[in-house]
Amino acid sequence: MGVGRYAESVGALEADQARQLLKALADPVRLQVVQALASGERCVCDLTGDLELAQSKLSFHLKVMREAGLIEARVEGRWIYYRLRRDALDGLQGWLGALAAGCSEPAAPCG
Repeated sequence: MGVGRYAESVGALEADQARQLLKALADPVRLQVVQALASGERCVCDLTGDLELAQSKLSFHLKVMREAGLIEARVEGRWIYYRLRRDALDGLQGWLGALAAGCSEPAAPCG
């Protein structure tokens, strides 16, 4: 699969979204948050306690993750609940799958 065929199958916007998601996942603290949310929605107060993070530090990481589209929030009373966005994970999985599908193709002959 050449660069042109790859661009057609994945799309520029999708590649940019993948970059944002991968950047959000690259931080060790944010990866811990993802793992904590893997079993479902969690209250920010539980995340703060379970991850042993100051609320200000956790809030910064949650903001980065929300801006990347990795998580979404729901307000109930005075509490905020966070969960992973399934569509973001599915999209990233599809983007990586498109990369994997072309990685074993031999190069075109030079010349």
